[in-house]
Amino acid sequence: MLYYLFEYLEKQFQFPGASLFGFLTFRAAVAMILSLLISTIFGKRIIRYLQAKQVGETIRDLGLEGQVEKAGTPTMGGIIIILATLIPVVLLAKLENVYVILLIVTTLWMGAIGFIDDYIKKFKNDKEGLKGKFKVLGQIGLGIIVGVTLFFHNDVTIKEELPIQEQRTLLAENPDLPPAKLFDVEEKSTKTTIPFVKNNEFDYSDLITWISPELEKYAWIIFILVSIFIITAVSNGANLTDGIDGLAAGSSAIIVLTLGIFAWVSGNIIFSKYLDIMYIPRVEEITIYITAFVGALIGFLWYNTYPAQVFMGDTGSLTIGGIIAVIAIAVRKEWLIPVLCGIFLAENLSVVMQVSYFKYTRKKFGEGRRIFKMSPLHHHYQKSGYHESKIVTRFWIIGILLAIISIVTLKIR
Repeated sequence: MLYYLFEYLEKQFQFPGASLFGFLTFRAAVAMILSLLISTIFGKRIIRYLQAKQVGETIRDLGLEGQVEKAGTPTMGGIIIILATLIPVVLLAKLENVYVILLIVTTLWMGAIGFIDDYIKKFKNDKEGLKGKFKVLGQIGLGIIVGVTLFFHNDVTIKEELPIQEQRTLLAENPDLPPAKLFDVEEKSTKTTIPFVKNNEFDYSDLITWISPELEKYAWIIFILVSIFIITAVSNGANLTDGIDGLAAGSSAIIVLTLGIFAWVSGNIIFSKYLDIMYIPRVEEITIYITAFVGALIGFLWYNTYPAQVFMGDTGSLTIGGIIAVIAIAVRKEWLIPVLCGIFLAENLSVVMQVSYFKYTRKKFGEGRRIFKMSPLHHHYQKSGYHESKIVTRFWIIGILLAIISIVTLKIR
């Protein structure tokens, strides 16, 4: 809203300073500052409200140090993250941008699923919350929305560089030719990026066109299935990671900030040309959303670091995972998720391995055996005697390392 207001003031009255809102970097910085202020200042009020409504966490005694003492800590704190993200976005982003709209829908959609789950747990006295099949259906529904939008919407396009020889000819004729003239026209595409590969573009339509070129018209089915899988996997990974104070919020902030770098360079024709990466028109606008989201996560950490004054609950964790997945798909870096979201992947795998091995050994030996002392993975280290603040800090360090490796893939192939 402020973007449109100052755009009007600049055009009509040349209002001093109004032109600043035309710069993406300025709006991104303001969005982060605003989200930080909202999450830290109003976060305390939300926590008091949750305490007044007795929305406290119910803790099962699993023998973990300091676990029982957390009983009664307010949950559903994901509301803080959602509000602190959406308010700056509405004020500062271009709301007609398809990528921004999609992220707003994702936030509200996954936030609603998580809120229903937390509500059932706290107010209906059902420890299981929303049944797993309904959560999965919600994730599938969002995957369909995202896949259909990104495949069919006219504003979701890419621009590829002209052949090298053609570029050389154009530059020989005009050495001062701007980078934009070295790109072909915008086109719809199902291409994405594969990390660490020299010719790192992959077209999802190739998965079926090898059978027959005529099957290319059905590439949308493949793309939607991929979107569903990624959204479901990442949101569940974030949900499993939310087990000790500050782990999910801190790890997610590192991941999202990295995706913000990808979004900014992918949407900038000069940097995409310099880095020889896919240029995605209009995707740079989600940088506003990303900086607001990072600010909200960091602000939430103010109250969520050990000892936590509030937990995000499924309201926050499912939302975080959904947003990360959609951003990765939008900037066509979804194949980088196993590296960038390595913490989420490890948490997911630890649960799958633990459950599978337990069932296998129970069937074979008559008693279930375990690989880890407890899953998800962070609980294994708690059982091993590590304090949770040390576990969180070390997981953050690993997350930073994975983020650096992810950024390096821009040039190392």
